[in-house]
Amino acid sequence: MQSIQITAPSFDAFRRVELPEPTQPGKGRILVRMKAGSVNFADLAVASGHYPGALYPNIPLSDGAGEVIAVGEDVWQVAVGDRVAIHVKAHWIAGRPSAELANPMRGATLPGSLVEIAELDAASVVKLPDYLSWEAAGTLPIAAMTAWRALESAQIGPASTVALLGTGGVSIFALQLAKARGARVIITSSSDEKLARARALGADEVINYRQDANWDASVLERTGGIGADLVIDPVGGEGLNRSVAAARHGGTVAAIGFLGGGATPLDLLSVIFREVRVQGSNGGSVADLAGAVAAMAAHRIEPVIDRTFGLDDLKKAYELMAQGGHFGKIAISFDW
Repeated sequence: MQSIQITAPSFDAFRRVELPEPTQPGKGRILVRMKAGSVNFADLAVASGHYPGALYPNIPLSDGAGEVIAVGEDVWQVAVGDRVAIHVKAHWIAGRPSAELANPMRGATLPGSLVEIAELDAASVVKLPDYLSWEAAGTLPIAAMTAWRALESAQIGPASTVALLGTGGVSIFALQLAKARGARVIITSSSDEKLARARALGADEVINYRQDANWDASVLERTGGIGADLVIDPVGGEGLNRSVAAARHGGTVAAIGFLGGGATPLDLLSVIFREVRVQGSNGGSVADLAGAVAAMAAHRIEPVIDRTFGLDDLKKAYELMAQGGHFGKIAISFDW
């Protein structure tokens, strides 16, 4: 069977290889014919040498979805023919994280999705609703799960306000899922066109941070001086202090990325005196992904895909992720 490997931390290090096709899966295991996936910042970190502990060569791409084609003994979670999303944290099924559960990552320290047939733990997949295309399903595992876990952790509901930075995959899923929970959503972008698209998806307030550099003050103004119950920050760096300033007393800042850098001179006094919780995010459990998928199915939420690439254009998909500027997700169709 065909697979793609990444042999070094470089966008030029993708190689097509032939691997032995797996046979009948063992106890508690399944075989999944992989159909689609999507690119995340974690994949970019692997391909640029910035993911701690990443292995080379390895099968890249964390996100994936496919069809179950065989099940082993004692598999009760799924049956042959089921459509499933593959969770990226293969060992973290439910409950609180530990290093042993949260650190192993598909596409980085474990084999990822770019393979025709994957052998997996049956407990590490989530059944999909029929209305989603393969490409849409392939965008769910990291971004939808991360957004859902942040909303759950901050107990977001109808009386809540959520502030989202940018219009990448996690932010757009968070917008859709927060609106499904009845929350008010404020979103930022440097593009008026993207802000208009966010409004069409239900955003209540939009802020162009190129025109309004003090976007944190604008969040406070638009919340009557209170601030947001949850700020989802994929940027990090020095801007993390603005996220803290935009949160309400006792609010939460979900630090989900480091696009602006991994170091920041955090204003600790603001964190302490305003009792702001800065919550790091290194993924979530299979149960978290299942919650996100169930909420999407209940509200018929359709993932927003900026562009879809085939396998021959895999490098271009990574380059688009590196450039930024996309709206929603970058999907990969597994056109072997």
